[in-house]
Amino acid sequence: MTGLFITFEGGDGSGKSTQAELLTSWLTDAGHTVVRTREPGGTDLGDELREIVLHRRGDIAPRAEALIYAADRAHHIATKVRPAIDRGEVVIQDRYFDSSVAYQGVGRGLGADDVRRISLWAVEDLLPDLTILLDLDESVGRGRLDEARTRYDRLEAEEQTFHATVRSAYLELAAAEPARFLVLDASGDVASLAAAIRARVEALLARR
Repeated sequence: MTGLFITFEGGDGSGKSTQAELLTSWLTDAGHTVVRTREPGGTDLGDELREIVLHRRGDIAPRAEALIYAADRAHHIATKVRPAIDRGEVVIQDRYFDSSVAYQGVGRGLGADDVRRISLWAVEDLLPDLTILLDLDESVGRGRLDEARTRYDRLEAEEQTFHATVRSAYLELAAAEPARFLVLDASGDVASLAAAIRARVEALLARR
């Protein structure tokens, strides 16, 4: 039996980590083997690339930024995610190629189609079974970050207009693939969001 690949997407401060952790706990309690991971990162090499792309001082050219994300993704999927899926496990991942399409393809102006093509080549066309998009007004997300952090990474530090563009890009991606995406209003309470996610995942598990 093949496993299940679930990704979480959304702007900064939308609550992806919280909901991913709640879903991980629920699935684990139900007896599933769960691999919780993230991009960039998730592997030793990925952690090094994450430090470069998010925290390096100085500018990184937009195309170089996109390619660093693609390199991280290629190694991550090949060495961690795909083997887990092949073992029949559930992979829950914070961010995947939709982030690159939204942030680099649209936000950086590199072209959504080009960034998607590079990303899918890097992962040999692996698509998630479900992508959960936690949609949140960018100003609300920034307020949440302001309460929780003293240091912003390179993307979090971008202007509000950049994050508004990214949010619009995410919604367009979801509208183009409604069967893959579950779009939720991330301003709702944590418990209600978790329940909606569980209901969708239960349906996937039943079909599997």
